[in-house]
Amino acid sequence: MNELNEKNNPRLYPEGCIYNRSSWEVKRFHLIPHVLRRVRRRPLLLPRQRAHSRGSPRQRTADRGVELIATGALCYAELGTSFTKSGGHYTYLLETLGPLPAFLRLWVEFLFIRPAVASYISLAFGRYVVEPLFAPCPAPTALIKLVSILGVTFVVAVNCWSVSMASRTQITLTFIKMFALVLIIIPGVIALAKGKTEHFQNGFELDSVTLDRLPLAFYNGLYAYGGWFYLNFVTEEVINPNRNIPLAIICSMVTVTVFYVLVNVAYYTMMTPAELLLSDAVAVTFANRALQGVAAVIPVLVALSCLGALNGGFFGSPRMLFVGAREGHWPPIFSMIHIQRHTPLPAVLFLYPLVVVMLITGEIYQLINFASFSRWFFIALATLGMLIHRYRFPHHPRPFKVPLAIAVTFTVVCFFIVGLSLYSDPWNTGRSCALTLTGVPVYYVTIYRFRVPRRLRKVFNYCSKQLQILLEVAQQEVQTY
Repeated sequence: MNELNEKNNPRLYPEGCIYNRSSWEVKRFHLIPHVLRRVRRRPLLLPRQRAHSRGSPRQRTADRGVELIATGALCYAELGTSFTKSGGHYTYLLETLGPLPAFLRLWVEFLFIRPAVASYISLAFGRYVVEPLFAPCPAPTALIKLVSILGVTFVVAVNCWSVSMASRTQITLTFIKMFALVLIIIPGVIALAKGKTEHFQNGFELDSVTLDRLPLAFYNGLYAYGGWFYLNFVTEEVINPNRNIPLAIICSMVTVTVFYVLVNVAYYTMMTPAELLLSDAVAVTFANRALQGVAAVIPVLVALSCLGALNGGFFGSPRMLFVGAREGHWPPIFSMIHIQRHTPLPAVLFLYPLVVVMLITGEIYQLINFASFSRWFFIALATLGMLIHRYRFPHHPRPFKVPLAIAVTFTVVCFFIVGLSLYSDPWNTGRSCALTLTGVPVYYVTIYRFRVPRRLRKVFNYCSKQLQILLEVAQQEVQTY
């Protein structure tokens, strides 16, 4: 590392690297699209395994999940204003419960959850780009995966090139997404005004309720509205976070809720619950009936919606890895930024091969099934840590404070759902637990005790130095938290 610190190399020395914070700042107008990007999960893409009939216990329980999400969003607004570091879940677990839970969150997020979610979204992008070209014949799987990889490559390139470009791309794709939703809502509202309400009859008929279906029903609602915590990954890049983070989260949640309800109402004016269950792409089926003149545009709009969701994931998630490396829980190379573009280049590039490998192997859907357990377990731990921190440090500044009853309710319900999933789906939940616990020995060997052999440390340090030179990255000079 000495070579990098010498003044005769003005391009690659950490102490001499001028860090321009303005290139990392995100304005309030830019915050809302990073939360709204998640609206694509339900109205535009409704895979058969997540679909459910209106009025069923699963639908009503998913609606309770919406209420749960609202309370969780408020809890994370408090966490984001109480701890002004980036990193989201990782930072809050580190500040409230200690390093081990924080490291496990980092471990499971980047080795299993994030690559699986990104692969799932990119596959949807590739499918909606390729399948219209081969209709009515099935599209080649290899071509779908190739286009998916190209989509991931584009998103990674944008996020490596410039923070402002990634943010502008997010805004553009969000506007396209909202246009697609409005395109669905308008004919649905017109049909409703004309009296097409036959599919809404007996909307609250009670089917059989079983305990093993409850966690899956909640996960439907939680998954559909799961974008509220992504803004907390980039807290350090937000101008005036004490005001803008709560404002952006509240505005985004209201917008998503309104659009979600209106789009689902529009669907049921043209489709029966049975048809909704059988459709692999509800937006396309709806367009073929209500928007026959522009039906061919819908797959393109859905593909761009997926691209926006993918871009938002690559914008926010690497910040958690960046902060984890800065805290010493990940190799230091991932806490460095590009000396000219000021992007967390190593952290963004780290996800790319993991996503590509998962795309090629095709093991995405199995990971998606049990990813929810780990995610919501750690979210419950984060809000539990918030309550403990309130008790231990009552005078800590909290510009935005959630009522105690809301925080306790959210935490208890999350732990209840996670615990109940052990009963309803022990196989996937057990595998998720096992994958999470594999990080415990890694933590004690590499961080707590640091018993890495000296020869291996030398090899690692040499590789880190060469990567730093190759990527032209250095530690940030200005403290942003």
